[in-house]
This record gives sequence, structure tokens and C-alpha cells, in this order.
Amino acid sequence: MQDAQTHPLTPQDCLVALMIAISASDQNVRTAELVKIETSVNMLPIFADYDTDRIRGMTELVFSLFEQEEGLDALFGLIRDNLPERLFETAYALACDVAAADGTLGEEELRLLEEIRYELDIDRLHAAAIERGARARHLPA
Repeated sequence: MQDAQTHPLTPQDCLVALMIAISASDQNVRTAELVKIETSVNMLPIFADYDTDRIRGMTELVFSLFEQEEGLDALFGLIRDNLPERLFETAYALACDVAAADGTLGEEELRLLEEIRYELDIDRLHAAAIERGARARHLPA
């Protein structure tokens, strides 16, 4: 991956990084979560021009940051620096979808979602609506 200092992350990179982060937050990346990330990148208009080869680099970046003591803060710094505010709710919605994809929300995922809400300054009412939509989309048959 190219150096993030000289080649800043694209907004789409930020969205992918957050989806990977929520999936990895419980140290158990599940197939359903990976499928949700891949489907989101392949189907959503925000990713229409996104080079899917960059997903590997974003995965490496997130895992590298998670190995560092202040890695989550560094990740949020990159997100704040490179994700336009108009996409903050989109980022939260994508994170909720990935978290809900396997049908369970662990303590680590809930904690990271709370941190994302805080860092992206997502209004409580908007967050509740986004979370309810994610739950509704991922209910078992």
C-alpha cells in the first residue's frame, strides 16, 4: 500500500477501513461480515469508481493500527482527515450493517459502534434509526 501521508485515503477507503475495523473488533472476522463488506463495495453507488484492489491495503492498515496502543485513535484521525462530513452517517450505517451481518453483536462491536457514533458526532436519534434499519435487514428468517 502507498504511504497514507503522501497519498491520503479516499472517502471510500475510509468507509472500507471502518467496515473492516468493526469486523475485526472482536478478533474474529466472520465470513458473513466479509461477504457484507464485499457486497457493499460491489453494489453501493458510493463505491462505483472504487478500485477493489485497495481493500487489501485497507485491511493491512486496519490490522497494523489495531496492533498499536493508540491505533484506534490513529484510525479515527485518518477518518476525520479524509472522510467528508456528509458521509459520516453513511459510514455509521455501513459499520452497523457489517456488525449485524452475522446475527450477533458482541461487546467489542457494540463498544466500537459507540466510539464511531462519538467520533463522527452522529445524532442519537439518527443513530437509533440507522441501528434499527441494520437490525431489520439482518433478522433471520
